Amino acid sequence: MAQSKRETERKYAAPAVDGVSWLPDLTDVDPVASLVDRGIQELDAVYYDTADLRLARSSAALRRRTGGTDAGWHLKLPRTDDSREEVQAPLSDEIPDELRGLALSRTRGAPLRPVVRIRSTRSVRALVNAEGGALAELSLDTVRADSLLADGGQTVWSEMEVELAEDADPALLDRIDKVLGKKGIDRVRTPSKLARALAETAPDRDGAREPHTDVAPGSAGEQVCGYLREQVRALVDLDPAVRRGAPDSVHRMRVTCRRLRGALRSYRSVLDREAVEPIRKELKWLAGQLGPERDHEVLSERLSARVRELPGELVLGPVAARLQVWDAGQRAAARRRTLDALNSPCYTALLDRLSELTTRPPLRAKAARKPEKVMVKALVKEYQRLQRRMAVALGQPSGPERDAAVHQARKAAKRLRYAAQAARPALGKPAKRLGRRVKEVQKVSGDHHDGVVTRDVLRRLAVAAHAAGEPSFTWGLLHGQERAAAGAREQQLPAVWERASDARLRKALG
Repeated sequence: MAQSKRETERKYAAPAVDGVSWLPDLTDVDPVASLVDRGIQELDAVYYDTADLRLARSSAALRRRTGGTDAGWHLKLPRTDDSREEVQAPLSDEIPDELRGLALSRTRGAPLRPVVRIRSTRSVRALVNAEGGALAELSLDTVRADSLLADGGQTVWSEMEVELAEDADPALLDRIDKVLGKKGIDRVRTPSKLARALAETAPDRDGAREPHTDVAPGSAGEQVCGYLREQVRALVDLDPAVRRGAPDSVHRMRVTCRRLRGALRSYRSVLDREAVEPIRKELKWLAGQLGPERDHEVLSERLSARVRELPGELVLGPVAARLQVWDAGQRAAARRRTLDALNSPCYTALLDRLSELTTRPPLRAKAARKPEKVMVKALVKEYQRLQRRMAVALGQPSGPERDAAVHQARKAAKRLRYAAQAARPALGKPAKRLGRRVKEVQKVSGDHHDGVVTRDVLRRLAVAAHAAGEPSFTWGLLHGQERAAAGAREQQLPAVWERASDARLRKALG
């Protein structure tokens, strides 16, 4: 099974000379006490990518490397700033299925082939503290890269890497950077060996840039397309985390789907409706497939907390055991549904559509207009939808019909909030204030809806307990607590909605 680690490093230009007399004394950097020579390594890596370099364009890399202390398959995925996630699998002749799956959101199922071979002679030194603990690793590399693409060339260079040890203070990199900079040792512009190899051995296949999109600068189209690209990148980046079951990843991917759907709906004056409607439907499908796992996460945490809060004398029967059995069964089924969706042809087709959307957006004439009026008009329309749904919800007596109406209002609040989020670069603080007010409406109505769903689950657990001859008292008690909490939320909703009133909206948007 593949293993993952976080890799935090910086690369520097190194002179192509023998020895390290040019290297400054890094023991002046606190808390580095000494540099320990770890010897020479011969590394040989073949990088794999699609014909159009989809991995490289998304700042990812897949390689098969021999030599060194970590020979095997490595999938590198971008994170923030100097960090990347490296997923490692044992050495084999074929690309491991797990790594192929983790790369799918970027490759979109296109065949992978060798594109570059990079061989490095690496001189390694460990930076250690006074107790001998590793702080970082300094590597001096002499690199030769050979293109494996048609008409590709070869190149050689020298570079230096400083990679933090696990759990080391990231500020150490800044202190080292300062010392190196004073000696004229500069950071390299290319983020990785692969990026440099592609740029220098296959200059007509620049994998570092996305395809050009013809959107007028400063226009409404530029604002909307920028937001869409941001959300598509988030979805692509979240895919490996969801496949590996990382905490909160399913929730974040589901929210990303909703943000994309909302933007495609709210800004139909900018984007051709006929072209984007199929994408909206496919995003709705994906969010629906992710829904059971996320909903179960929320329910399980909520029910477990409710049971823990009860005094022991009110927990009658095998409540914890029944809850555990319910949790295991539901969680496994929901997990299978998520993974089946991500491995389906429908999902790959959606990724293709999203790529097409961000590289060749179907813009309408209004996309060329200034963003202020176009986006304000879209926000007003979304607000009016929320206003109508809130009127229906608040006009209903307490009961199932009001529960359903509050849920519909909640969905409209989320759509308005996402539309305001997309408009923030153009509208600034007014859009931010609007989003903050609507978020409060969304939260109260969301808590209300969670209570409705939880009551339904509690009823089913009570029925199952009764049928098994177990006391159902505790389940009924929890059901009553949830009903009381929902009632309190219903009472809060009118005041929360008043704070997001029409007058406030006009004021917020100027």
